[in-house]
Amino acid sequence: MKQNKYDEEKFFFAYKNMERSVKGLEGAGEWHIFKELLPELENKRVLDLGCGFGWHCRYAREQQAKSVIGVDISLKMLQQAREMTKDPSISYVKMPIEDINLSNQQFDVVLSSLAFHYIKSFETVCKKVYDYLNPGGSFVFSVEHPIFTSREEQDWYFDDSGNRMHWPVDNYQLEGLRETTFLSDKVIKYHRTVSTYINDLLHAGFTIRNVKESIPSKKMLKANPEMKNELRRPMFLLISAEK
Repeated sequence: MKQNKYDEEKFFFAYKNMERSVKGLEGAGEWHIFKELLPELENKRVLDLGCGFGWHCRYAREQQAKSVIGVDISLKMLQQAREMTKDPSISYVKMPIEDINLSNQQFDVVLSSLAFHYIKSFETVCKKVYDYLNPGGSFVFSVEHPIFTSREEQDWYFDDSGNRMHWPVDNYQLEGLRETTFLSDKVIKYHRTVSTYINDLLHAGFTIRNVKESIPSKKMLKANPEMKNELRRPMFLLISAEK
């Protein structure tokens, strides 16, 4: 059974009120990096895995993508996406990412934002995406950084006065399930190393084009001084690959 916390009322309400949910892509700290990894989208057929509220789907159409399909496990997320989307060239499908079964060479671009750390087998996803892409197609995605997912606590160490001391990393090489706290407790995520992400892509046949680790934009650092803590460790890993 795939976990679907996003259809739980309290969890969804908390997620809906996050800055990235309210402001969209500009409220996402990693968007300025993710955007630069995307290829030219004009006249491209795009697949978004874990599309959430559909922000990336709508962005792709703003860039003149030919068609976009967004896939998500959450009915509540897709209901919100449909309410925010007035474009017949964007379609949404309710389905776990692991269960997608699409046609080979159907897409020019496959993207995913912060979804694959909920997936048990990244290797399986890579093989499917490789088949679904046309030759020369692009695969661009972000995940929680492995130094972020290594421990179930996913938090800083604080001193007695509540000051951040450092970001702890432990059990890094022990890949697998982590039961974490994100908006609620008992949220299932899967930890894997940086090398596993890269090697699964390579073994599927992809060529790696870019590997980035998140860093706040100057605009965000200026607007929110607390963002300086994001310079102390990367929260997200972003990769672009090509078939």
